[in-house]
Amino acid sequence: MRKIELLAPARNLETGIAAINFGADAVYIGPEKFSARAAAANSLEDIEKLILHAHLYNAKVYATVNTILFDNELEEAEKLITDLYNRGIDAVIIQDMGILEMNLPPVALHASTQTDNFDIERIKFLDKAGFPRIVLARELSLAQIQEIRESTRCELEFFIHGALCVSLSGRCYMSAAMGGRSANRGECAQPCRKSYTLTDSGGEVISKNRYPLSLKDMNQTANLKALIDAGIDSLKIEGRLKDIDYVKNITAHYRKELDNILEGRGDIVKASSGRVYFDFNPDPEKTFNRSYTEYFIKDRTGFITSPHTPKSLGKEIGRVTETGRNWFLLGGDEKINNGDGLAFFDKEQNLAGVKVNRAEKNKIFPLAMNGIYNGAVVYRNHDVVFDKTLSSGRTARKIDLIMKLYETENGFKLTVKDEDGNSASAESETMKEVSQRDESDYEQIRKQLAKLGGTIFSSSEIRISLAENYFIPVSMLNDLRRRAVEKLLETRIAAYKIMPIKIPETEIPYPDKKIDFRHNVSNHLAEKFYRRHGVDVIEESFETSNNRITGPLMTTKLCLKHENRLCPKQNGKNGKFKEPFYLMDGNIKYRIEFDCRNCMMLIFKD
Repeated sequence: MRKIELLAPARNLETGIAAINFGADAVYIGPEKFSARAAAANSLEDIEKLILHAHLYNAKVYATVNTILFDNELEEAEKLITDLYNRGIDAVIIQDMGILEMNLPPVALHASTQTDNFDIERIKFLDKAGFPRIVLARELSLAQIQEIRESTRCELEFFIHGALCVSLSGRCYMSAAMGGRSANRGECAQPCRKSYTLTDSGGEVISKNRYPLSLKDMNQTANLKALIDAGIDSLKIEGRLKDIDYVKNITAHYRKELDNILEGRGDIVKASSGRVYFDFNPDPEKTFNRSYTEYFIKDRTGFITSPHTPKSLGKEIGRVTETGRNWFLLGGDEKINNGDGLAFFDKEQNLAGVKVNRAEKNKIFPLAMNGIYNGAVVYRNHDVVFDKTLSSGRTARKIDLIMKLYETENGFKLTVKDEDGNSASAESETMKEVSQRDESDYEQIRKQLAKLGGTIFSSSEIRISLAENYFIPVSMLNDLRRRAVEKLLETRIAAYKIMPIKIPETEIPYPDKKIDFRHNVSNHLAEKFYRRHGVDVIEESFETSNNRITGPLMTTKLCLKHENRLCPKQNGKNGKFKEPFYLMDGNIKYRIEFDCRNCMMLIFKD
């Protein structure tokens, strides 16, 4: 039976545990070094605690060791991966091919999206080279994913939600070129979220002080079934820098959506154990988002940028219908709460906001009006009631148990069996005493045995098989339940096995004989890997070149012609603007070239 995995981010131990408890089948987390999110580093001790918690539910933990490495870091990186393996990590996500030349234990290695997992020939190579899983580029269409599935044997992972890196397959050199903060080293300064003025070659302004590289966030809720049917095994949520409430809400949302899909299918199952019980309605609109896009899953359809702000908009809740000196009326049916944060675009299309001091139904009294005007579309980017529910809710993840109580020659025995087939039992020797009550004590026995609230279990069925209506003290029932469940927990921990995976040393020809800096060869082991696979000419990485590289800082599927309605495919002409286009950031100038044949855009430092 094919397993479908919901993979959630973990900024830290607390967030990782929350992701598991709110329905993730797996989480990914960064260790103290060599993670592509340097601001989300975690100790080995915390990662091990997360592993122990996840494995109780047969959920997995993946470590992100996905920066490129320098020669003086190879030994330390090898030791780190070995330490992660010894602490029970299920897999390590990597970018640097030099890691395949290390002397590693049999730990699964997943090819990060930064390994150029947009190009099908590259993906086929990585599959033949032995990677058990490849993280696909976000820019792929459903048709391309289907083609990849038909051409590979490995597991396929795909992002379904969260922030989008504008550069193809996450390979960006703009941050490193601007100020030496390399995205490949986990230090991205996010130049794509900065404001720029877009001009043509003659200096004509196309847009001024906007955010032309800032993309909306991805949301593939409507395409989950299609992605599964296309061959995706792991559905990944972005967000290792996001807060815990974001992870709870988004994980819960996709858990509910996936469970609805799985319920009617006999060919696929979820990848871990237990069912999540929610006491709230997950809503992706209510946590951080720059509005949503399905990106290129159905090829190029709508507009994908958020040009007026890189900040969170939240949920659109209505339009201002009237304003007063210190109040405004808001149309729509949403209930507004004291303390809510509301956002709107002012008349110059800049994002502004107000905090609700008091709400009388749809009459809002903000702390300050801040330029809000009649007709403004209002978004709620801070919902105090929803956030409070996420922080204090009683969501729980429970594993179903069948419990059976029966008598033995010298007393009673309780057997417990979980949904994965693990079982344990506990016995008590006692004098059997028939109850003096006329009615059966079975209901009271069931009620007592079902008290599993402090454990990861819940009873789906309780069977009682007794020859007489015996009186069994509550203290004995509690003791039987406690000992049986403790043994079952030990059995579950012992039953979890990690399959050893040793990637073999191969000499499969690489698709190209010559590779440029975008292959990120920054150490001698990575060079050895490519030489072994038949590459003759290897350009050094951007990070080791001392800025000698003259190639594109970004290659994107984003097209600023399309976003500004200047694409010939939209209206048959470019209008008055002449190429090349430029992005202006103060005195810094970036040249834009359009590869219309392949529907790509390239950005160079001018």
